[in-house]
Amino acid sequence: MVMTGGTSGFGTTAAARLTRGGARLILGARRPVPGSESIPLDLTDLASVRAFATSVRERLAEPPGTPGTPDTPDTPGTRVDALVLNAGLIRPDVAGRSADGFETTFAVNHLAHYLLIRLLLPTLADGAIVVLTTSGTHDPATGAGLTPPRHADADLLAHPDRDPGRDPRPRKAGEHAYTASKLCAVLTARELSGRGVTAVAYDPGQVFGTGLAKDLAFPLRVAWSLLGTPVPRWAVSRFNPYLNSRAAAGNALADLALGLARPPGGRSYAALRRGGLTWPDPSEPARDGRLAQALWDDSAKLAGLD
Repeated sequence: MVMTGGTSGFGTTAAARLTRGGARLILGARRPVPGSESIPLDLTDLASVRAFATSVRERLAEPPGTPGTPDTPDTPGTRVDALVLNAGLIRPDVAGRSADGFETTFAVNHLAHYLLIRLLLPTLADGAIVVLTTSGTHDPATGAGLTPPRHADADLLAHPDRDPGRDPRPRKAGEHAYTASKLCAVLTARELSGRGVTAVAYDPGQVFGTGLAKDLAFPLRVAWSLLGTPVPRWAVSRFNPYLNSRAAAGNALADLALGLARPPGGRSYAALRRGGLTWPDPSEPARDGRLAQALWDDSAKLAGLD
């Protein structure tokens, strides 16, 4: 299994579950992760994504315990059974740019993961599972309080200064970049499901105490951390069906990656509600097949692919 976002928040819970089950887990991380098999990965740099994918393919071609050998048709090596794309961030504005000149939230939450999917598709086993972490904030019906996405136009999200409808308020523009990137995750899962892969866009609900808010202002980071205390089950059931503990969110993510929770026919969106996985309809734009195809094609152009 190959995973991003497995070194903090509920991703650590999921990663621990996967390895306890005996899976070989390759983690993409900025820094080495003690006690695990990790490869350097910086999602703000598409060159790093390509280098990571190359390293994964090389390691898959290696027989256990031997030095790496080139990945050739004669040495197909191990296949990837699950690709878990969990890393993500939210920023206070749209002023940040990736190494490739794209808006940072879009670059990390969508484009880097899209490129990783495309590069690792040939290594996926038959029946492989791809899980992309999304958010209920992609759907205005959840009433999450963040600015809902107006579109999933890859070029405008990559270059928000070209977007004629961009909110001039930095915080609102930053919120839109986040929710739109999460709409992109649902659309990507939809498009990928039609390409011979079991793909799921996973909404963990509202999970405090993760690394998601690390780029926000200091007061918001503190609040996010303090609210990340264990969530009483009665509080979740009674007051907020979207609120979940890190343990519940991580275990649900692991269940999806391990195939213990399978999408019903025609479904590719999973939402954790009151600690249990549900399979609701995503937002109306997220169900648009033409929009999913356009995002797939436009993302390929941005990532330098056919």
